[in-house]
Amino acid sequence: MKDKKVFLLLNGEKPKSPPQLSDYHLICATDGAYQFFKEHNITPNFICGDFDSLDSIPENIEVIQTPNQDLTDFDKVLQILYNKGFNTIDIYGASGKEQDHFLGNLHTSILWKEKLNLTFFDNHSRYFLADKTTIISNCKNKMISLIPFPEAKNIYTKGLKYSLNNENLTFGKRIGTRNTATTDKVEISFKSGEIFIFIHR
Repeated sequence: MKDKKVFLLLNGEKPKSPPQLSDYHLICATDGAYQFFKEHNITPNFICGDFDSLDSIPENIEVIQTPNQDLTDFDKVLQILYNKGFNTIDIYGASGKEQDHFLGNLHTSILWKEKLNLTFFDNHSRYFLADKTTIISNCKNKMISLIPFPEAKNIYTKGLKYSLNNENLTFGKRIGTRNTATTDKVEISFKSGEIFIFIHR
């Protein structure tokens, strides 16, 4: 199912309007995010969680109880999707509201990087964990930020206004925010560490 995408909604800041869902093979949410679907008359394939935030559990969709308090709702829903055979997941609602949840979601995405292809979307940008070599297309004049988590070494970039040439980024020392793409294609490569790439809309 490598070419079959999932739409996943978490309980952070909701999209200003429902995204185009026809491109997705599966639509799901954690229980705290289900209200958004309900308000927009969207029927997901399933919702999961401990359901302590819902007044009533819906009867017309699959409900997966995940009471394990040792894992976050994001961890648990990714495990469910992986078990179902999906590995390309677009995630909305991962940021906004409590920022410790946002940082925790970034942490979780690193744990799953070898198994899942995760892309995050919010009302301002899309962002994802970079491969050792990443090519971004159709991005001329867009603002691009490179955020090490917590560090990345031997970074090279092509197509950015402020380029990096075998340089390091370290959270708390130097990060690469608010750069600009000067070409339609931007190339980013690095030798070790982790980088989140944010592409502002």
